[in-house]
Amino acid sequence: MEVNKKRLDEQEIKALNVTSWPVWEKEASEFDWYYDSTEEFYVIEGKVEVCYGQNQKIEFAAGDFVTFPAGTTCRWKVIEAIRKYYRFVD
Repeated sequence: MEVNKKRLDEQEIKALNVTSWPVWEKEASEFDWYYDSTEEFYVIEGKVEVCYGQNQKIEFAAGDFVTFPAGTTCRWKVIEAIRKYYRFVD
């Protein structure tokens, strides 16, 4: 399973109606997580490193649009407190 990160332009953000999604916040910390549904999110602020799969790692920060597929097991390391708009898509 591949975690996907990309940048969206303003038009794409508006088309997805991202700013109407719920907001999730987390202070600097580390924790394990399992995605039983696919999650898409847009990072408002913060910096995070996530390890998943067979020694795979992804980093994301403000302005990144990230998708975690259902079935992903990972470990989050919140380096700088994060705020993100999110939604589950399945």
